[in-house]
Amino acid sequence: MLHLLHLLRETKGATAIEYGLISALIAVSAIAAMQGVGNSMKKTFTNVSTNLRAS
Repeated sequence: MLHLLHLLRETKGATAIEYGLISALIAVSAIAAMQGVGNSMKKTFTNVSTNLRAS
């Protein structure tokens, strides 16, 4: 019974889960930001390519 009570009071697992959730949130935010930058760069390079062909 004491062992069970000790497991219920343990907080290391909860902390690890919190860190996992925080890192997942950061990863999703980074992916979203990189997609936005990637789309912007694609438009820029397409514009440059089009203008070079026209010259």
